[in-house]
Amino acid sequence: MRIHCTACGKKAIIGKTNRLSLAYADLYCSCTDPKCGHTFVANLSFSHTLSPSAKSTTAIVSELFRALSPVQRQQIQQELNLL
Repeated sequence: MRIHCTACGKKAIIGKTNRLSLAYADLYCSCTDPKCGHTFVANLSFSHTLSPSAKSTTAIVSELFRALSPVQRQQIQQELNLL
């Protein structure tokens, strides 16, 4: 992905990314032209899906479950038993 300076149009570099969610991030950018020196924040956001993920729902749930602490896993298992 290329970022261009909004002041002079030259190439800019991303110095820092502040990810606010999986679908949105602030990109802290600076112009590579030393005569310009412009620094700015650009926004990167998810728009829409063209092709769905190849991961099945079961695989996604399994990965999320493994990321939980043992206590959280036990709580979820108890809630599922109530269903």
